[in-house]
Amino acid sequence: MKNLTLALVGMMIVHASHVKGQDRARDFGFEFGVIPTGLLNAITDVEGVKVGQVTLIEGESVRTGVTAILPHGGNIFQEKVPAAVYVGNGFGKLAGSTQIQELGNLESPVVLTNTLSVAAALDGIIDFVFSFAENAAVQSVNAVVGETNDGGLNDIRGRHVRPHHVFSAIQEAASGQVAEGNVGAGTGTTAFGFKAGIGTSSRKLPPTMGGYTVGVLVQANFGGVLQIDGLPLGKILHQYSFRQNLESLDGSCMIVVATDAPVDHRNLERIAKRGMMGLARTGGIASNGSGDYVIAFSAHKEMRIPHDRRNQPSNLVHPLSNDEVSGLFLATIEATEEAIANALFAAEDMLGKGGRLVKALPKDQVRQMMNDR
Repeated sequence: MKNLTLALVGMMIVHASHVKGQDRARDFGFEFGVIPTGLLNAITDVEGVKVGQVTLIEGESVRTGVTAILPHGGNIFQEKVPAAVYVGNGFGKLAGSTQIQELGNLESPVVLTNTLSVAAALDGIIDFVFSFAENAAVQSVNAVVGETNDGGLNDIRGRHVRPHHVFSAIQEAASGQVAEGNVGAGTGTTAFGFKAGIGTSSRKLPPTMGGYTVGVLVQANFGGVLQIDGLPLGKILHQYSFRQNLESLDGSCMIVVATDAPVDHRNLERIAKRGMMGLARTGGIASNGSGDYVIAFSAHKEMRIPHDRRNQPSNLVHPLSNDEVSGLFLATIEATEEAIANALFAAEDMLGKGGRLVKALPKDQVRQMMNDR
């Protein structure tokens, strides 16, 4: 197992980009929904969106990291974007969510990490915002940080994520392919009793529906009865919640939805709600102990909101009407479902804290199931 060798070295900090040969669900014959994917089948198919990740692996017990999602590569504080949050189940810590809902915009990168590293992530985002000369007078930043609890594999109480790791993930964020599985904020996470992690997917609507792109990135760390593209894998493999007294049930899922469609805060919230429908299609149930949150934002350039309204351009685009967003709803559902599946297929076996071993999906067995399907 590749990850076991990493435990033999000292602190290993990986700035993750696409891993060549990384498994994805479609490699095993799965097809999700009816809308075609974007070019990379990733959140970065949405123009301007960037992703940066730092993976922390040390000794036998550090299995954690940071994943940063940027709506654009400029000064986000000065050029905010429309955004919304939907809470599927609120057993979690989504810092910055109330201001997004109150003002309808996002003014920082979205950073994902582990539960006890939210404070460090906030500091890292603030350091990044303060690094811009034009932000010299800024005295308040709504830094946005989501989390899931990776304490099953990671020494979470050690709080090994530092602000400089967060700053680095943001600073090195890039467009293009996105690494999935045991990377960034997904290094120590599990889902449905299997090793999971970061996953991403996208959908591109046809020209008759605007030709818009929707991209989703997830940090998968939750339970339920797994099904992938309708195949009831949890039942077939005899691994699912409630099988043995709430086995593998609680956890969390962070879902980030980006689109290049000109959508305002109100309809972004409606889009965010559909992220939970995508989670449900995988067999997730948003249990009592699960923090399931969806953040949705529009990366459309003409929808940006200047911090100084005197810089507001006069040629603003009109947001889509209610009748024009149903295609985005379906795209969000399909991309969320596939992003979660990709998090599972890209993940590999992980040995972590206390000698605990979490196995990945038995991919050879799944491939045979698909051949026999």
